[in-house]
Amino acid sequence: MSTNNTPNGGGPSIGQRIDEAIELIEMELRHAAMYVNDAVIPQVRRESISAMRTAADTLRTLADRFEQRSGAAAGGRGNPPGDPPRNPSGESRS
Repeated sequence: MSTNNTPNGGGPSIGQRIDEAIELIEMELRHAAMYVNDAVIPQVRRESISAMRTAADTLRTLADRFEQRSGAAAGGRGNPPGDPPRNPSGESRS
């Protein structure tokens, strides 16, 4: 009966199996990177743009409410639209 020096009886050596595993891992990483670049990043951009527009609309609405309340609290003495803002002495700032 002869003896083999390889642990699995003549198959690929441990070093060859590690090399194959590394090659497969690298291939999977390339596929994962392509998926992220082609699918994930564009979707994140679309959703981020939509979220920023929603936030901008919400902030605009909030600013309008603050503006209306400050005009109502001042007894309607707020600046009419188109008038330049006034400093505390009543003079125009422009």
